[in-house]
Amino acid sequence: MATAPTRREVLSLFRSLMRTAREFTDYNIREYTKRRTVDAFRHNRKLSDPAEVAAAFADGKSQLGVAKRQAVVYSLYAPSIKSVMEM
Repeated sequence: MATAPTRREVLSLFRSLMRTAREFTDYNIREYTKRRTVDAFRHNRKLSDPAEVAAAFADGKSQLGVAKRQAVVYSLYAPSIKSVMEM
């Protein structure tokens, strides 16, 4: 049986996801990542079963790994022109 993460671990995961979102150079991807993170945490806020909480936390950790890898890939192929939203 999986143990539920502590509040500190969940907040740390949230902060890490938001920090990783800031690494994306493209405005649209950066904002999408932020929005998806906030929406996922709001959706899972009401979970009470420790197994469901642990599963959601594990999914969040895997999404963090994906986001970190994607941020590196996007930084390698960053456009030279800024978006209109960033001017």
